[in-house]
Amino acid sequence: MLTELHITNFAIIQELELGFSGGLLIFTGETGAGKSIILDAIMALVGGKVDAGLVRGGCQRAELEAIFSLPQAYISEINAILEREELEQEPRLTLYREIRSNGRSVARVNGSAVSAAILKELGSYLVDIHGQSEHLSLLNVRSHLGLLDRFADCAPELAAYRSEYHRLHALNKELKSLRDLEQEAEKRAELLAFQAQEIEAAHVVPEEEAELEQERSRLANAETLTNSAQQALSLLDEGSPESSAAIDLLGEASRLLEAVARVDKGQGDLAEQLESVLASLTEVNRDLRGYLDGIEFNPKRLEQVEDRLELLHQLKRKYGGTLAAVLEYGQNARAQLEKVQHAGERIAELEVEVKSAEGSVLTAGLALSEKRRIAAQALGTAVEGELNDLSLSGAKFDVSLTQVSSAHGLEIEPGLRVAYGEDGLDQVEFMIAPNPGEGLKPLVKIASGGETSRLMLALKNVLVQADYIPTLIFDEIDQGIGGRVGFVVGEKLWRLGRQHQVMCVTHLSQLAAFGDSHFKVQKQVIGARTLTRVDPLGDEGRVSELAQMTGSTSAANQRAAAEILSSARARQVELGS
Repeated sequence: MLTELHITNFAIIQELELGFSGGLLIFTGETGAGKSIILDAIMALVGGKVDAGLVRGGCQRAELEAIFSLPQAYISEINAILEREELEQEPRLTLYREIRSNGRSVARVNGSAVSAAILKELGSYLVDIHGQSEHLSLLNVRSHLGLLDRFADCAPELAAYRSEYHRLHALNKELKSLRDLEQEAEKRAELLAFQAQEIEAAHVVPEEEAELEQERSRLANAETLTNSAQQALSLLDEGSPESSAAIDLLGEASRLLEAVARVDKGQGDLAEQLESVLASLTEVNRDLRGYLDGIEFNPKRLEQVEDRLELLHQLKRKYGGTLAAVLEYGQNARAQLEKVQHAGERIAELEVEVKSAEGSVLTAGLALSEKRRIAAQALGTAVEGELNDLSLSGAKFDVSLTQVSSAHGLEIEPGLRVAYGEDGLDQVEFMIAPNPGEGLKPLVKIASGGETSRLMLALKNVLVQADYIPTLIFDEIDQGIGGRVGFVVGEKLWRLGRQHQVMCVTHLSQLAAFGDSHFKVQKQVIGARTLTRVDPLGDEGRVSELAQMTGSTSAANQRAAAEILSSARARQVELGS
């Protein structure tokens, strides 16, 4: 619900900070005091249209901010929007709107800039405002089916239907894929067979490429390797006419150091170190001879290695960047080939399964439709009862439950197929005839005004358990009604406030008396400028304000106001018991 509202330089409001609780919140005051401006500010914060004319005269910008506690029923939906837009997810939702005198506006959610469309999307889960019908959820036909289902407690039937629907959807998806595959089966099978056979014939081993490249390097450089190894061997073991071999020289040096060590015992380590070097060099000499004997001058093998490497490179270019990817591609090609070759058999199986699944979906869908039909009648009766209480006794309300024919739908009887979707077989729309003799019309086409507000109040009261939007705002709901009906409207708003936060602007004392909180809105002129102030009222202030609403604060009106307030409280106690 809305917990805080901050308004700066908006219309005739210079600075206003309000904190709100739950229940029924009443706003009263003289015409033009700024009551509806407060509602306009909330509307702007949930994505409503704004223009530069809303900026207080002489100011550069107007600033609006609202803080909402998140409704439990919509936390997942709201967090999904925040995550999608990469916005901070917090326990509270802060909406901000800045309106500049040059016509531009800035919107923020939890401190981050967003479009007005995002404010509106989030606001649809937070606030219903009547008096600004574009934001009223009940005027969104797409919401009617969900409201009817929650009113009817259709969750078990809907879950059963959706389970069958999703199974049918998966079967149809596979069937379509196989039929598409079958249409190009010959061409596709030929290509898949070629790809699979080409890869399989190559007998690819993922590690062989590195080994082949190393072998190619040895074969291509055999002469250089032989010359270098031969020269190294000559220096180590053979020597030349000008100098002895390295091993011979180290052997002589080793004998000399042994002689030194026999005389100077402290130099034994030197002799041992040189002896170790001589042994390692002898080992190197032996390994080098073996390496030299193994060097192969084999142009034919070199050609084979290069051909193999070229084949592997071609496969990588065609089927993936690595040999592992090539092998995986070949396996997939073989699997798809098997699928193509057996598509006809699977299609026949799927057609039987789809037929059976369609029967299951139809059975579940018809059960869901029947429960909706019974609930629609009950909803119509309940709403008309509420309308009767609100002095709209001639009004009629109906839930239009229809099914749309479709050549691709489910066959409910020979020659008749109906469309179906994830929510069932039905199209739902609320219909209303506000006055006797008028035909039923879609709810979305009814005009704004106090009469419409009462229609909405009747619907909200009946759907109180099904409608999860936490904050409901009613403006002009008392238009054209008197005190007796005002008392009834106040009672219904108060009852609605047990499940929602309800804000109501009113001029009727009988209605205002039911408020859990009461705010007085008044104008002041300070320094030739008009300002709006809002004061929460206590018991004494409420009596005075209710008296003023009846014409004056005379002693008689004060007594009448106190009696109205006492009657409302007595009724609240009676309703709450």
